[in-house]
Amino acid sequence: MTKQRNRRIGSVKSELVKKSREAALAAVQIFNNPNITFKSETYVVLMIIAWTYLLHAYYRSNKIEYRYFTQNGKKRTFDKTKHGAFKYWELERCLNEKNCPIDKDAANNLRFLIGLRHEIEHQMTTRIDDILSAKFQACCLNYNDYIKKLFDPSMGIEQHLSFSLQFSTINTEQKKMLEEHHDLPAHIQSFIKDFDYKLTDEEFGSQRYAYRILFILKTANSKGQADRVIEFVKSDSPLAEAVNKDYVVIKETERNKYLPKQIVELMKNEGYLKFTMYNHTQLWQSLDAKNSGKGYGTLVAGKTWHWYERWLDEVREHCRMNAEKYS
Repeated sequence: MTKQRNRRIGSVKSELVKKSREAALAAVQIFNNPNITFKSETYVVLMIIAWTYLLHAYYRSNKIEYRYFTQNGKKRTFDKTKHGAFKYWELERCLNEKNCPIDKDAANNLRFLIGLRHEIEHQMTTRIDDILSAKFQACCLNYNDYIKKLFDPSMGIEQHLSFSLQFSTINTEQKKMLEEHHDLPAHIQSFIKDFDYKLTDEEFGSQRYAYRILFILKTANSKGQADRVIEFVKSDSPLAEAVNKDYVVIKETERNKYLPKQIVELMKNEGYLKFTMYNHTQLWQSLDAKNSGKGYGTLVAGKTWHWYERWLDEVREHCRMNAEKYS
């Protein structure tokens, strides 16, 4: 009986891993398809399915119950749908399990996608592909790492994927458009800002949360070397250090930080001449803005509080709403 049960567990696990892998491959292939415009939304849904099946397979192989149930003494009563099917854990519940094998930063990435899915399933979005591609890339790489780590190195999907060829370079106007993203729906923009600012700087900067790469045009190759469009170098290599020093753009993982006096000066420069340090202190105290869970700022070196852009926006809105008082 035990052997038969183990074979059944193994069979279901194999099927879950197979379906998980197919969902991940479909997600990436759809995202890379230039003829599809609803790609980000589809990618998010399919990758959440892929990760859910992956964790179900892991829990099944480790004999961890991943169905909802009610414990009555020694008896379990399993929750079922109105059609009689078992209710299995969704991805967020899988991540909350104490025996979850996913590291904190990869889990943050998945929680972001889960929150994003909740937003986009209730309202149509405009194109968000370029704005969120760093998080999508991290999700893909994390998945590839974990399917090999938890099951078998041969299960990796990297051999099935390749870099997309581009018909044009990114010019200055395109870059500016990507940075400003004015057409990003307000509810999506609000969700992204709220989620990001609740993370610590270390969590926000993790490559497992968002995979960010700086591209620099390479004007010449050495003769006889492979002519690659994209080349990767280690972050601690002399070349990477030189690039990091000369090109500030690579520091996008660092959020702008402001001292209180800088915020007061900015408000004065914007015409709110009567806005003082006292007013600023009253404002942050009334909103409990130094509560770390609100994501308005952080302690630097453990002693000096710095404010993020998100708080600057709050102060600016406060001054706008009280323009007669501060102008």
